[in-house]
Amino acid sequence: MSERADGRTGISNLRTIADYQFGSDAGETLFPEDGSLTIKRTSSGRPQQVLAETGRIVSFGTDGRFTLGIEGGRRLVSALESPAYRVVVDDESEPFVRDGKNVFAKFVLEAGEEIRPGDEVVVVHERGEVIAVGRAELDAGGIADFETGMAVTVRNGVPRAE
Repeated sequence: MSERADGRTGISNLRTIADYQFGSDAGETLFPEDGSLTIKRTSSGRPQQVLAETGRIVSFGTDGRFTLGIEGGRRLVSALESPAYRVVVDDESEPFVRDGKNVFAKFVLEAGEEIRPGDEVVVVHERGEVIAVGRAELDAGGIADFETGMAVTVRNGVPRAE
């Protein structure tokens, strides 16, 4: 079941969840008043995905948290102060991450200090370009300190534009 988002769809509840998960103003950034959004719901009416014309913004997990889509990652990066909820990588790992491979701690240049294991994060190239979204496996301190191990399980990579 799908519906266009308007004042009756519970979008304010989704904004509240986004603010809690990603920080103040994240809800308005992900789900703007003037945006054209579609909410896909389960048969019971629970929100499942929020889509924009440009792609999936978020999926709403059964645990009550959002998982980011590429469009959602782009929206967060545009609104949150760097490096909030970002994991920054260099040229060496960029092509692998774009292909959907996981991010390893030794290739991370910077990570937002608020990141905890299990948080949704945006993987960004050092130039600032969003290249993937995924789930942090380590906290920010672990990502910075470890020379081995997985930092982010990548869910979706952004293929290089040719």
